[in-house]
Amino acid sequence: MAQDTPETGAKIYETGKVTEGVWPPPSPDTALMTKAIQIKKLVKQYKKVTAVNDISLEVYEGEIFGFLGPNGAGKTTTIKTLLGLIFPTAGEVLVLGKPAGNIEVKEKISYLPESPYFYEHMTASEVVGFYGSLFGLSGAAKNKRVDELLELVGLQGTGKKTLRSFSKGMLQRVGIAQSLINDPKLLFFDEPTSGLDPVAHRDIRDLILHLKAEGRTIFLSSHQLSDVELVCDRVSILHGGKIRRLGHVDELIAGGHVEVIAEHVKATDTQMAALKDMTSKVETLGETLSITTHASTDDKNKVLDWVRATGGNVLSMTQTRRTLEDLFYEVVHQGEMETGTAFAVPATSESMEVKP
Repeated sequence: MAQDTPETGAKIYETGKVTEGVWPPPSPDTALMTKAIQIKKLVKQYKKVTAVNDISLEVYEGEIFGFLGPNGAGKTTTIKTLLGLIFPTAGEVLVLGKPAGNIEVKEKISYLPESPYFYEHMTASEVVGFYGSLFGLSGAAKNKRVDELLELVGLQGTGKKTLRSFSKGMLQRVGIAQSLINDPKLLFFDEPTSGLDPVAHRDIRDLILHLKAEGRTIFLSSHQLSDVELVCDRVSILHGGKIRRLGHVDELIAGGHVEVIAEHVKATDTQMAALKDMTSKVETLGETLSITTHASTDDKNKVLDWVRATGGNVLSMTQTRRTLEDLFYEVVHQGEMETGTAFAVPATSESMEVKP
């Protein structure tokens, strides 16, 4: 169900709910799902630089897949390979069951860059119609398709306004409309919400969820990690050309730590020092003790044994949830420790220039 927002006229779409009482929610059986993308041992080298180093992953039809990593991690090179703009040094890349770059595949996919470029003297209808012509649409069929897409993205009232008068959020809507002109099965979105105001940000995010509800597959590259956490089914995190983490969002961020609240603890200084050595944080809250430790069974048992040994009682044990941003920082920091590189502050764009 959709409702119009008074600010923009764009449509807001209701999202699904997390299964109550189950955390993390059960994952679907991927063995029964059709693969939209298959990357097998992909390697891409530029002279002496290895941009992508032996990565493998699968994206399933109907899901939103988040492709994450700091600048220089290998995201853009991988996307260009999937689009058929460059060729692998080694490995195999299949899109919709066929080699990347296949003409039949290109008719069923679409790409939206972070900052799409359009001629400013054209209207939204003219721009989307132009792309429709490239896909063989004409006459009444093209006009109907253009009108449907402009209504979908909330631009049906722009009339003869040229793009030079459009805000960044409106231009992004034009980009999404033109990316849908060929009714693609698979969409590649690069930073679709970067630099937008809160209203446009929310509208674009909800539109992405609507596209998923229509059965489309979305390959999403973004530094807006809060958006990724809200809309993506699965994510991968790249660093140094390698996939450092891959899985369902809820499973990756669930259960980072547990907080144990204990009372009546009578511990010596030596016992307190031992507790601090084996936990992440210890705080005194009145007559109770708050102890934070990793969620592994071994670490939890160590804390419980310590509380009992000091004569205390456990009042509660709560498993906490980290954010995707926490996980991203952790994974990238670990990669930097391994490679000896400095932390890369995420920017909002990577060049899509095709390099030789």
